[in-house]
Amino acid sequence: MGDQASAGSDSADESHVGLGSFLRNRRARLKPADVGLSEQGGFRRVPGLRREELASAVGISVAYYIRMEQGSARNVSPEIIDSLARTLRLNPTEHAHLSTLAGAASSSPQRPHSVHKEGRLRSLRSLVESMEGAAYVTGPRGDLLIWNRTATALFGDWQQVPGCRRNWGWFLFCSPGYQSLFVDWAAKAGEYVGYLRSYAGRQPEDRQVGPLVERLGACSTLFREMWARQEVENPSHGRRILYHDEVGELDLLHESMLLPADPECYLVSFHAWPGSASAHKLQTLQLSVPPLAALPAGCPVAERATRA
Repeated sequence: MGDQASAGSDSADESHVGLGSFLRNRRARLKPADVGLSEQGGFRRVPGLRREELASAVGISVAYYIRMEQGSARNVSPEIIDSLARTLRLNPTEHAHLSTLAGAASSSPQRPHSVHKEGRLRSLRSLVESMEGAAYVTGPRGDLLIWNRTATALFGDWQQVPGCRRNWGWFLFCSPGYQSLFVDWAAKAGEYVGYLRSYAGRQPEDRQVGPLVERLGACSTLFREMWARQEVENPSHGRRILYHDEVGELDLLHESMLLPADPECYLVSFHAWPGSASAHKLQTLQLSVPPLAALPAGCPVAERATRA
């Protein structure tokens, strides 16, 4: 019960992933020696850098840093953000996430993503159906919007999944079959959690993030552990090894492309090199399922878009 409450409470505030919680998480990972400070005597109640140590290393007052953790600092300068990122040893993705959170904490909320119109989805579906390999479009939070026949053969019949569960987080953490499908399941799952963290920072007004985090945390201890790490990632690309019960191992190329007209939608493909054994296996899988019907009822389109 305690773990479940932790997963929900971390997303209960308006921004879901506040600047303060991110800063506290990252300073807990460092020691004074990591930032050129000598160890001070005395018992430390919590691991990592103290607030005054981080503030000193960054070159700001302790009072100002405390306001940052509380989300009350206004107009945080890019120079301070850059200094924090260097001191906390953030990678480029984490640095961008810190900038986003600091902007969300110091400015008025931005209107969330636009509603996805049915006509737009029909156009994208035509594109997805024409693609080689498994292809699909995800919307905010990793919701599945449209997919092609090969994706059905590879990942399962998403048309039979209730709309509220037609989400990559649910598949990865609450559907056991996906853990055996992805040979590198831990990496895929971590990528999704990092994406959801990053998305929530960009879209603090999306009120569906909190309930999603609670649902995933309720069904998966591992999700709760990953969520608490505050890692941030962008959707990746590269090689992915899958194992399908009907055709065995598949050596695939994975691409995620942001759709310019839809800021939080990605076109994703899993395809194989032409003429390869994996390409023949994908074709075999595609022929094993019938052509797709219309978009299923409950598909997370306009009715599930967040409203300000």
